Amino acid sequence: MNNQIVILKKLIEDSNNIVFFGGAGVSTESGIPDFRSKDGLYNQKYKYPPEQILSHTFFMNQTDEFYKFYREKLNSLKYEPNITHIKLAELEKKGKLKAVITQNIDGLHQKAGSKNVLELHGSVLRNYCMKCNKFFSAEFIFNSKGIPKCECGGIVKPDVVLYEEGLDDDIFTKSISAIQNSDLMIVAGTSLTVNPASSLVRFFRGNNLVLINRDSTPYDGIASLVINQNLGNVFKEI
Repeated sequence: MNNQIVILKKLIEDSNNIVFFGGAGVSTESGIPDFRSKDGLYNQKYKYPPEQILSHTFFMNQTDEFYKFYREKLNSLKYEPNITHIKLAELEKKGKLKAVITQNIDGLHQKAGSKNVLELHGSVLRNYCMKCNKFFSAEFIFNSKGIPKCECGGIVKPDVVLYEEGLDDDIFTKSISAIQNSDLMIVAGTSLTVNPASSLVRFFRGNNLVLINRDSTPYDGIASLVINQNLGNVFKEI
């Protein structure tokens, strides 16, 4: 165990109000591709650029093409939580971790047992009719063909935040509150380059900010501890 992980373990032991803020890198070890790495979704070739497909305008104007991509690339039902998800759920159960704030939409934190999960970008597990607001499961979406429709005739839309759409105000406010009240903030698996989510780090007023990511981030200079390793290697030691 290297010295950085020893320090992290001591910080966790000494803290009773921890907030975890994670990005796509949290789920890559479950087999879910991230977006911006060389092998990520944004560097793969499609009929349309993924950033365009995952926009509100594209969803509204080319809904069938949206769902072709969505079913092929964003179906997280076949994946299982990895060691990072599991260890975070254990820390919550011990009363140390107060909130998981995630940019991911895969639902793996809840699948691992975490209860207080703030999903900044929504979840594939929730889907609603745009006409009558009836709820539909992820299974309904991923097992359907073409454009999924409600009995009322309305289009069923995933409860995920697309480009051109704003974050949920209530989730964002709760995230800020959790961060402001924490004494240790662990940020992991995110490049911290996507706003407004990345701006949440600025609300931290606690003692120790820890960044765990394969690559450097814009916030490395203000962190108490920076660990440039795969998350699984770090969390299996916690």
